[in-house]
Amino acid sequence: MSGFSYDQLLDIIADNVEKSDINRYFIALSGPPASGKSTISERFISDLNAKGYQSSVLQMDGFHYDDQILKDKNLLLKKGAPETFDVMGFLNFINRLQREDEVAIPIFDRSLELSRSSAVIISKNTKIIIVEGNYILLNSHPWKGLHKFFNSTIMINCEEKVLEERLIERWKKFKLSKQEINQKVYKNDLPNGINVLKNSITPDYNLEN
Repeated sequence: MSGFSYDQLLDIIADNVEKSDINRYFIALSGPPASGKSTISERFISDLNAKGYQSSVLQMDGFHYDDQILKDKNLLLKKGAPETFDVMGFLNFINRLQREDEVAIPIFDRSLELSRSSAVIISKNTKIIIVEGNYILLNSHPWKGLHKFFNSTIMINCEEKVLEERLIERWKKFKLSKQEINQKVYKNDLPNGINVLKNSITPDYNLEN
């Protein structure tokens, strides 16, 4: 499917959840870096809560390896690439959320550029979990191990030029030099984004942003 607006997707998801008899409904929300995943997931949470479906988000970014691990693995310059995440830890938390009433989850603190463990509690009343992240729909090991948990999948599409502009602006906020920004955008973030768009499974729904 393609060409859905946000409002259309909101109605579709609410209808899907209403018709479902499962304890928790898992939505995969994927897209390239700077495609707007965090903003859209927050909007979904707010609007679904307003419709009476208690919702929370589980961020892939909460499973970043610590910088010291990345240094030890010689991956610090590739921070944010698929191999810089604890995918099996991520899968374990999704499995727990499917089986357990209450789970404390990690989040990624962008102001510190690191993960904070047990930072948010997802309560037993939470009906919808939005699993948000760049690589959650990648059709490669170990990421494809996540797919069996998802009841609906959404891919956010965005033009490469728009992504480029957004990524440059994102890194400018960290007061990096032009050379450092170019390294992060053109050697890491944009190639990662193209990987997401080219090598993810076909989603149930596409959302333009």
